[in-house]
Amino acid sequence: MKHGEIVGKIHNSMYQQLQKSGIAAPVQVLMDLSILSKEDYERWRFGKVDYLERVCKVNLSELSLIMREIRSYAAKNKLKASWTFYKQWGLKSFPHAKKLRFSKSGGEDIEKAYATHYINPVRVSELKQQSQILSKAHCE
Repeated sequence: MKHGEIVGKIHNSMYQQLQKSGIAAPVQVLMDLSILSKEDYERWRFGKVDYLERVCKVNLSELSLIMREIRSYAAKNKLKASWTFYKQWGLKSFPHAKKLRFSKSGGEDIEKAYATHYINPVRVSELKQQSQILSKAHCE
């Protein structure tokens, strides 16, 4: 995939996520680009894959480019960064919640980049208002 083509797909994924929920997540970008399958994502979430990059279908330099472009899009669009705790699915109580790894190295900056979601507070507010209007109309 050419650089301009992948950048366009990253931007489109971010835009679509923000329109739908007001929040964009790097793992969803990877799924939208078919770099990470939904099945592999779920296997990772259930702890069956030791780190996410293992099941991504591109090399580390391409992943690095994608992550840089996600941050660039977020900065250009003045999105709010929000770190998210990714825990293993299938474990019932918090003390047993296992923090998931994204990278083989486990480097703090890399892990933080993958776990950072980007929020458009204006869009989140619009969606909440729409939801409240719909639920009021539904109750009447």
